[in-house]
Amino acid sequence: MSEVEFRHLAAAIRDIKYAFHIGRVVEIGATGAKIGGLAQVAGIGDRVEIRCRDGRSLPGEIRAIGTSEVTVLADGPLTGVALGDKVRLLGELRIAPDNTWLGRIIDPMGRSLDGRYLLLGPERVPVDAVPPAPARRRGLGERLETGLCAFNTVLPVVRGQRVGLFAGSGVGKSSLLADMARGIEADVVVLALIGERGRELGHFTRDVLGPEGMARSVVVAATSDQSPLTRRRCAWTAMTVAEHFRNEGKHVLFLADSVTRFAEAHREVSLALGEPPTLGGYPPSLAHEIMTLAERAGPGEGDQGDITAVFSVLVAGADMDGPVADILRGVLDGHVVLERQIAERGRYPAINLLKSVSRSLPGAASDEENMLIQEAREMLGVYDRAELMIQSGLYTQGSNPQIDRAISLFPRLDAFISEREPGATADSFRKLLQCLGRPG
Repeated sequence: MSEVEFRHLAAAIRDIKYAFHIGRVVEIGATGAKIGGLAQVAGIGDRVEIRCRDGRSLPGEIRAIGTSEVTVLADGPLTGVALGDKVRLLGELRIAPDNTWLGRIIDPMGRSLDGRYLLLGPERVPVDAVPPAPARRRGLGERLETGLCAFNTVLPVVRGQRVGLFAGSGVGKSSLLADMARGIEADVVVLALIGERGRELGHFTRDVLGPEGMARSVVVAATSDQSPLTRRRCAWTAMTVAEHFRNEGKHVLFLADSVTRFAEAHREVSLALGEPPTLGGYPPSLAHEIMTLAERAGPGEGDQGDITAVFSVLVAGADMDGPVADILRGVLDGHVVLERQIAERGRYPAINLLKSVSRSLPGAASDEENMLIQEAREMLGVYDRAELMIQSGLYTQGSNPQIDRAISLFPRLDAFISEREPGATADSFRKLLQCLGRPG
């Protein structure tokens, strides 16, 4: 037996549990159940298993503890659960990430979803780890190749950066995430599909990532039909997997689709426990949950690697001031806004460059590159301010030289944003030079 095989066997033996604390169901409500006999030995977040009388096992999580009872939220409907049913205390949720997880699809509990046996790593770690110490974290790293002209130039992504992707439904958010998963250079890609449609899992793994992309990826998935506990846990588990590879010195690309569904799952859990809705219907604890998740990504410390993260946000009616969008935008290093009006005229990705920003600038570009970026933004801004007059025929050519130049450059700049560049960033800047009418 090889050393690796022995390590995995030891991990499997270590996780065999032969004794459990047992409680019983004493009260059943619409969203949870109260369990007697576990209040003195259980902790918040501990996992339990309700053994129904019909032979089914229903997993759940302890979310409140009283003097003699604990409150359990189940991972599924409580149909069939009866008073007096036995409840096993399983303990704190921990997963054991391993390098062999590359190319695999797992659930938020750290179990295989692709039908193959999943080897366990040597150490089980909690899914709610704390972010690296802020005083010891490195700054943002070098600029990354992305395969997309817009992100190679005017919206650069650097190593360790955290970016928000804000879009309404059907505007191309998932397609842009797919382009990033394929194009951004990284050692490992960790993809969190939080509350997604079931068919999206197969689409991402087969069509988007493909065999080559999956070889460097770990996909953590919780579909929309699963409980809010499971959907919320999906983001934590995926981040824990990303932290495993970061701790080994690797550069990890973390993609979360979407933080909005993470927030909705957290709202369901919090409201079931009696937390009042305040922030547009969301509980006060939401801000802390989102900010903690975002802070776990970013540059590492010491000899650790980095987690470059892209968090997608589904905004209702393009409302960029909604609670989820507002909280996340305030803690990220940049945001990209996709607009329905741009998508409706057939330009994908439908990035509104004037509403998008990368906080890695100006440091991520040279002085000459920053001048080009500023000029491109200026021309797009001039056209945007005059667009109503232009489209309605109220503008007369020659009235304003700056508007005249913006009109002549707009078609090329608009097309440039959607162009792909398989070469180096320098090639993208040469294209931008040509779009601005300058010799490359």
